[in-house]
Amino acid sequence: MAGAVEVEPEHDDPGYTGPATVVVNDTEVEVEVDLRGFFQPIDGRFHWYGRVAVNTRLNDLVSGNRADVVLRTPTGERPAELSDPDLWGRYRVSGESTPPFTLDHDA
Repeated sequence: MAGAVEVEPEHDDPGYTGPATVVVNDTEVEVEVDLRGFFQPIDGRFHWYGRVAVNTRLNDLVSGNRADVVLRTPTGERPAELSDPDLWGRYRVSGESTPPFTLDHDA
């Protein structure tokens, strides 16, 4: 098509979408996550982040507050931080260094 413009994705960050486990004070909660990450050359660390789908059990445990947790996926686990939920009840999750998901180094 003449004049068509191909739009590049806003972010080409590696990531993971699927089942995970959030560990809060030794309590495991099965959740669904959407995670992404990027290498930050300024501090020399990989930063990963994402959202945890609405989960009433998780909300009961953290009561809408910030919490230090462990996030586990089928390929790894890492310490993470949950922050306040958004308007739809999804918690933001973030961490630094090695992510709890596999990075495709061939991309």
